[in-house]
Amino acid sequence: MQKINRKYFLHKTALAIAAVASKPLLALERTTHKTQTRFRLIRHATVLVELAGKKILVDPMLSSKEALDPIPNAANSLRIPMVDLPFGDKVLAQLLQDIDAVLVTHTHRDHWDIAAQTQIPKTKLIICQPADLTKIKEQGFSNVVAVDQTWEWNQITIHRTNGQHGTGEVGKRMGTVSGFVIGHQQDKLYIAGDTIWCDDVKQAITEHQPSHIMVNGGGAQFLQGDPITMTTHDVLKLASFTQTPITVVHLETINHCYQRRKDFIEAITNQHLQNQIQVPNDGDWKTI
Repeated sequence: MQKINRKYFLHKTALAIAAVASKPLLALERTTHKTQTRFRLIRHATVLVELAGKKILVDPMLSSKEALDPIPNAANSLRIPMVDLPFGDKVLAQLLQDIDAVLVTHTHRDHWDIAAQTQIPKTKLIICQPADLTKIKEQGFSNVVAVDQTWEWNQITIHRTNGQHGTGEVGKRMGTVSGFVIGHQQDKLYIAGDTIWCDDVKQAITEHQPSHIMVNGGGAQFLQGDPITMTTHDVLKLASFTQTPITVVHLETINHCYQRRKDFIEAITNQHLQNQIQVPNDGDWKTI
């Protein structure tokens, strides 16, 4: 009888030890399956978004420094992009293999350049606005989805939003541009695209209630007309409209974007908005 009790005790003890030992493994497994929503500013408006376990490359401009002619009708003739990518060719090649999709807000060459068209595998999923569907297909891409309003993809909801790429005749010549809200559960990133502060942006924020907003700054401008992307003044107006965290990109890469990071940081600091608005450097990772 005593021998049986001892065996029973040893058996129960072994089970208890196994149960305790398994807890860290289970916790590790849960941690492994939980994905963090974050993004990395690569350069200009090129951003890598990691959401719901998927990697989405936004507005890829992948040319090396000074590989392209400057934007014409600007106050200078600096070749673009004015800075290099924050990593080398091998890292870029691996990134393009690893991504699950590319999101193109519009096909101006500072958002979808010849290097992107050449280097991105033709079978990658390309998400775009309806106005660019035919053009991107004609460039040889076989898996192109145009989002008119809403599209569901791998537990990610993608809404297309409108924008205003300038005012007056200049705005008309800039053509159709879009923004996109990409969301999974409570994380919703509103990528406003090439737009100034306008009613379209207000409507997108009111309708979709994003958890984070990314805007294209720089105050891009031609010799004639008003700015065609957000200025410091636009971003401050945005911050007065919503308390949502804001990231400013689209800076210090293209020759007609005259407002620099220091201009935005100064404006943000003067209004004590550092806790709401961030201005990342190329290569920086940020969480949503």
